[in-house]
Amino acid sequence: MPLLARLGFDRLVTEAGYPSSGMIPATAALLSLLALKLLDKERRSHIDDFNCDEVIGLFAGLNVPPKKSFATAYSYRAVRDQQRGLLQGWVKALAPVLFPEPEGFSLDFHPIPFRGDPAALDRHYLPLHGKAGPSVLTFFALQQGSRCLCYANANLTRVDQHGELMRFVEFWHEVTGSDPKWLYFDSKVVDYAELTRVNRRDIHFVTIRRRGAAIVRRLGQRPATAWKRAVIDIPKRCHTHIGYIVDEVRLRGYDGPIRQIAVTGLGPERPTLFLSNDFEETPRELIIRYADRNRIEGGLGVSVNFFHLDCLTSEVRLNVDLDAALTVIANGCYRWLASRLHGFEKADPKQLYRRFIETAGTVTIQADRLAVRFDRRCHNPILREAALDRDPAPIPWLGPRTIGFTYH
Repeated sequence: MPLLARLGFDRLVTEAGYPSSGMIPATAALLSLLALKLLDKERRSHIDDFNCDEVIGLFAGLNVPPKKSFATAYSYRAVRDQQRGLLQGWVKALAPVLFPEPEGFSLDFHPIPFRGDPAALDRHYLPLHGKAGPSVLTFFALQQGSRCLCYANANLTRVDQHGELMRFVEFWHEVTGSDPKWLYFDSKVVDYAELTRVNRRDIHFVTIRRRGAAIVRRLGQRPATAWKRAVIDIPKRCHTHIGYIVDEVRLRGYDGPIRQIAVTGLGPERPTLFLSNDFEETPRELIIRYADRNRIEGGLGVSVNFFHLDCLTSEVRLNVDLDAALTVIANGCYRWLASRLHGFEKADPKQLYRRFIETAGTVTIQADRLAVRFDRRCHNPILREAALDRDPAPIPWLGPRTIGFTYH
């Protein structure tokens, strides 16, 4: 709540144009849905678990949370422009707090399976199922340094897929006034023609190339002396010895030469092929840069396991799109919390929730503030040290009151 008040969440919702009802303002509706994400609840129908919970209602500026019929119906009233506007405002306000000088972004698609009767959805490959199935394709961008999700779009079809990377570039340009410096993605995100558009905007990228039999055969015919050696340090693979060959190649659909780095020693028997339009960085540095892209796979795994991204059953993409946008905001809330807790900067949301959020206490509503008193718990000293309520901003949807924490 201190972060949401500091960033002016109510203003962001209003500027995005979300609808209100006669009883529930737009800010309260979004906060009610966001609370489910923050509290590890799988579906909107689980909001009925809090029907008489006054504190969850207080979080959203209500007496109690709305019923599941309202929460479900509200998600069908949102449109893509509202999600985009909310994310633009959110990222613009959050960036100075968590990533003031962003450089690299990892990009990836994630299919959300549809578990109902056959629907008019595209079929995409579902890794957990090992086969293609009807699903809603979502696209996410993660800022490398902070491990914070900063973009999502679930209103995609197969036809739109290859243009989504440039839509993210335009999104980021609107937010910051400049293009991203580095992009990291796998071979399925864009085609080679789209890489040309990225290169023309002077954006550095690192991606991988599919290993065709002819390419692997030609590399196998190169003499052993052509392979240079290096040692790289990447997460879970410290002091890995690799071999690499650097070439300039031309690709069908891509204008001009591109740098190809064939690497052995990363796990697969066949070489891994990296492509980049940067000719200045050393091959070792480019490999390490791309290795950090695994963070988005970890971020998407967290979104599935804790924020329950895959638990939707709707075949309406815009319904899923609102959930994806709320996942980005919930991820930012937990990354902010982690950044304030000494020693837990890299902790996952589930660990933070279990040790800090899922804590009993007493909330007293006073004339000018909310006084929160935490029950005794072993991790309270870390919360006290973080001083999350230092210089609190007034919470507009609560009076406005500030918030203060005390501990047993």
